[in-house]
Amino acid sequence: AFLTELKQTMQYLGVSECDMEKGQLRCDANVSVRLRGAEALGTKAEVKNLNSFRFARMAIDYEIARQVGVLESGGRIVQETRLYDVASGETVSMRSKEHAHDYRYFPEPDLVPLQIGAPWLASIRDTMPELPAVRRARFVTEYGLREYDAGVLTATREISEYFEHVVAASNDARLSANWVTGELMGALKGREIGEAPLSAAHLGELVGLIAKGEVSGKLAKEIFAKMAETGEAARVIMDREGLRQISDTGALEKIIGDVLAASAKQVEQYKAGKTTVIGYLVGQVMKATKGQADPAVVNQLLKEKLG
Repeated sequence: AFLTELKQTMQYLGVSECDMEKGQLRCDANVSVRLRGAEALGTKAEVKNLNSFRFARMAIDYEIARQVGVLESGGRIVQETRLYDVASGETVSMRSKEHAHDYRYFPEPDLVPLQIGAPWLASIRDTMPELPAVRRARFVTEYGLREYDAGVLTATREISEYFEHVVAASNDARLSANWVTGELMGALKGREIGEAPLSAAHLGELVGLIAKGEVSGKLAKEIFAKMAETGEAARVIMDREGLRQISDTGALEKIIGDVLAASAKQVEQYKAGKTTVIGYLVGQVMKATKGQADPAVVNQLLKEKLG
């Protein structure tokens, strides 16, 4: 958690891309143990050049267990530098560092003192972007998101900014969160948000149409797929291909009449008290309209027809 927060902070600030595969971020872990109730930590061992958070966790877990095993068997921990062997899952000794001078604990004569003034610090603070922890908290309070979703949507500065553009275009934060973390992330297939197949403005427009009840969720997924393929706006695709939600009661009543006529058994079950079969009837209407009927209107009309 600490390493993730540190990495995100540096990325938000533009300090580094923190690509561990390219060596832009490394972790050295100083590990020491003590008996339960003891105040002083024991001798430390330094595990160097860990190049993934997963390996860092595995190396620390192993090193803690190793040191406990050494002490409980009557041995002594040596202050040293160790490396983590990914193949064996073990830390191995690299070099001993028994004394402080091995760590070069003395002033560096070629580095002059750096004086940092209050005005310069203030100017830096004024130009800093909103940091990950603050943005996560704001997404929860301002947009009413779950903490988990807020975490996903602030994983990188680019994702959080994309999401906020979607919200601005759709005016529905929770629905926007569902579409960014669901359909969009699925379409990305692990790629960066900068490679998104559609712009935040276009996705926001589609989410807005769903929020207003102009398209159903099922129809929206079909439109989304076409948007991702062509890069076109939702309304352009809807107009060209006739992918619009049918809310006209006159048109729907005829289709519902046909469905009821072909579903005599289910109609009888409904009137006998098995009201759950209305789901089947709604499905048949949606099938007949190729998913373009307004489900809410269909439900209402069915209930009226069925008495």
